[in-house]
Amino acid sequence: MTSPEILKYTQQTGDFSRMLDSIPYAKWIGLQCDRFGDDLIFRLPVKEANLGNPILPAIHGGVIGGFMEMSAAIYLMMSQDTLRMPRIVDFSLDYLRAGLNRETYAECHLTRQGNRVANVMITAWQKSRSQPIATARAHFLLED
Repeated sequence: MTSPEILKYTQQTGDFSRMLDSIPYAKWIGLQCDRFGDDLIFRLPVKEANLGNPILPAIHGGVIGGFMEMSAAIYLMMSQDTLRMPRIVDFSLDYLRAGLNRETYAECHLTRQGNRVANVMITAWQKSRSQPIATARAHFLLED
């Protein structure tokens, strides 16, 4: 299946497995996505390979950042009906607390969109949305 076919399949069925399997980093960290109406919730399952500090144990900060950035790109792709992965221009991440070795969630919101650039706000949490482990702002180039 080609990328446009995978995107169309994902949009029509709500099944993200083929899309996520076609993105090597998403597949490696185990990224998953669920649609609830128009909302997308991204999940990072418990996975030993994602740990950076085995003593706590805590998820590696780079994995959290990659999870959030990839979530924002997929969110933007799905909301814009784009047939290719948007290009990241800038990514700013604030770590708020340790991401312990448990299932982690992320939610994205489009905060601004122009003709060429879109801004997405990402929040990641574990046990409670009211206690995020990280927040981020991503800026994407929409066209070449």
